[in-house]
Amino acid sequence: MATRRHPTARQMRLGAELRKLRDAAGLKATEAATLLGANSAQMSQIEAGVAGVSEERVRRLASHYSCADDELIDGLVAWATDRTRGWWEEYRGLLPTPFLDLSELEHHATFRWDVDFLHIPGLFQTEEYALGVFSHRVPELPRSELALRIEHRMKRRTIIDGAQPIPYKAVVHEAALRIRVGDRAASRAQLDRVLELSEADHVTVRVIPFDLDRFIDAGSAMVYAGGAVPKLDTVVRDAPHGSAFVDSEAQLSSFRTLFRRVEGVSLEPARSRDFIHRLTKEL
Repeated sequence: MATRRHPTARQMRLGAELRKLRDAAGLKATEAATLLGANSAQMSQIEAGVAGVSEERVRRLASHYSCADDELIDGLVAWATDRTRGWWEEYRGLLPTPFLDLSELEHHATFRWDVDFLHIPGLFQTEEYALGVFSHRVPELPRSELALRIEHRMKRRTIIDGAQPIPYKAVVHEAALRIRVGDRAASRAQLDRVLELSEADHVTVRVIPFDLDRFIDAGSAMVYAGGAVPKLDTVVRDAPHGSAFVDSEAQLSSFRTLFRRVEGVSLEPARSRDFIHRLTKEL
């Protein structure tokens, strides 16, 4: 059984989900290993995402764990058997691993929700806006990596403006729309880009205005990526030293509630487009 030196977040998540099923069944790793004709070290490698696992083994484990959720099992099998070498792989070793993990997550997502308060969501960003965001990093990025980060961000947009886009909802605070990451012309171009994408049938943009009373959810910024089933959803949040991937059922449930709450107090899509259009005319 070959092992991986650097498993992706998706591979580690598969192992973690198999461990959750084992824990729910009340079995020890040694007992699960016996079911596969393996040893405890090999089982640990599978559950850490360091070693791959076949469809037959996923289904055998699920059966012994008494898991009757066929959709969940099929989702795990899809992860186990996926051999996609996506466009993001060309950046491996050139950009931080979380950038690639996010691209892989987005590529396989069934839908995407974003909530942003200080920046235009990454999938909406123009090259000039992204340049402004990455240029103000401390310490400064080498020019070569700066160019790679912008290029990578532009390629990520394919999930909403490519040939097979996924449903996308973005809730954006007025602060993010007004903050000028670049100059006046760049800000106008960025708002025009948001308006252009908001016209697509699969894209919904909603705005939270400054004058909203009793708004207390400013800490709920998130990227929410849908999986094959809700249990396989993932939330990505910015952390001081990179992105944090959240996937526990309790946390996912909380973030779904937070999104619905923020969505519920925001302006309707048509009013949001009018709002952004007025901001554009002010520039």
